[in-house]
Amino acid sequence: MGDRNVDFVLRTVEKRDIRFVRLWFTDVMGKLKSFSISSEDLEEAFEEGVGFDGSSVEGFVSSEESDMLAFPDPTTFQILPWRPEQKGVARVFCDIKTPSRKPFEGDSRYCLERVFREADAKGYVLNVGPRIEYFYFDNDLNPIPQDKGGYFDLTTSDVATDLRRSTTLMLERMSIPVTYSFHSSSPSQNAVELRYTEARSCADNIMTARVVIRQEAYQNGLFASFMPKPISGCLGSGMFLYESLFDHEGNNLFWAPKTQNEAHLSELAQHYMAGVLKYAPETSLVSNPTVNSYKRLVENGEVPIYTTWGRKNRSTLVRVPTHKPGKHQATRIELRNPDPTANPYLTIALTLAAGIRGIEEGLTLPPEATVDPATLSGAEREANGIERLPRNLGEAIELFESSSFVRDVLGEHIADFYAQEKRKEWDEYCSTVTDWERAKYYAGV
Repeated sequence: MGDRNVDFVLRTVEKRDIRFVRLWFTDVMGKLKSFSISSEDLEEAFEEGVGFDGSSVEGFVSSEESDMLAFPDPTTFQILPWRPEQKGVARVFCDIKTPSRKPFEGDSRYCLERVFREADAKGYVLNVGPRIEYFYFDNDLNPIPQDKGGYFDLTTSDVATDLRRSTTLMLERMSIPVTYSFHSSSPSQNAVELRYTEARSCADNIMTARVVIRQEAYQNGLFASFMPKPISGCLGSGMFLYESLFDHEGNNLFWAPKTQNEAHLSELAQHYMAGVLKYAPETSLVSNPTVNSYKRLVENGEVPIYTTWGRKNRSTLVRVPTHKPGKHQATRIELRNPDPTANPYLTIALTLAAGIRGIEEGLTLPPEATVDPATLSGAEREANGIERLPRNLGEAIELFESSSFVRDVLGEHIADFYAQEKRKEWDEYCSTVTDWERAKYYAGV
């Protein structure tokens, strides 16, 4: 990282009249945290870090050991384009460390960096491109659709056409290239797909995109919701992750000629996918972290509920998109179960670790699923090694807590706190009386 990047940032701050710098980091549950410092204090922050109270952040430390340090990562410096140009504001992601300057085990960003570096040492570089779905509503209390559009629709009823355009331009001004944006399947549902990049940069981009999407919606009198399924009877929102492994020379390790594999998948890619499928049930608590997440993952032929893979079958957990002829570098897999409420650092860390585990264990990829696995019998699914993903948050918690794999990847600090908080959430939900229950049972039997 070095002094060159630091010097560039300090010169830019002076040249562009930046008055405040927002230090961004993510708590264990995936919420973005921020506090501002004066631009005059930025150089010292790079050298010594900035102290803050870690006991006030979910999943960090107790009040007895609250002192933490935030070290800005100069490679993530960006000016916030929606703030005034005079006395402007910039943001920079931070690495969280202990007072002794050791990496903090509760830092999600560090968790992903550690997993990425372990894979890199073995010759693997993970590139990820996310597609984020979300809804536009006119308030933050009652989800009323603003249009009746469907997938790829361009109609006068699509109120978000100009909003998607301004969001794309704002993201690009923050050096986050957008592959495309469009109206998604459900009324008032939209999607933005970001250009692929290395794993940690991808997670940073997802966190930034959430802010930009909501900021642009607010500026236009709307509210952007990342709730997985805010409307009954409509498809919910996913956060699809397109992943591929490269070597240090820039070669895509997932590609193989069709003579070797019908889906153009190398042996390494098949092992990677087998690892992702094997550990998906155990990691669902992270990729689908809310009670509402499991209202999206239902049998409708559009979302995954079983550990399957395929090419044209969109009910599979892992899909292999068809790349253009001659575009071998574009060979990738699409992970279809995560949703936008997931902590992207932990989700990507677990996926990468699962894939690498599949390579190291030489796991065999099960047969391609050409039909919706929900239409198969239990015996047929068992014969093909197909497992059911958790049906609700409670089942996800049980699988998460019993997983040695999850604990190895996330570490005890994150794994223990995460399970503890999610169990509280599930217990609270189970004891809450819903409108559905009143409508169903209030009048008695």
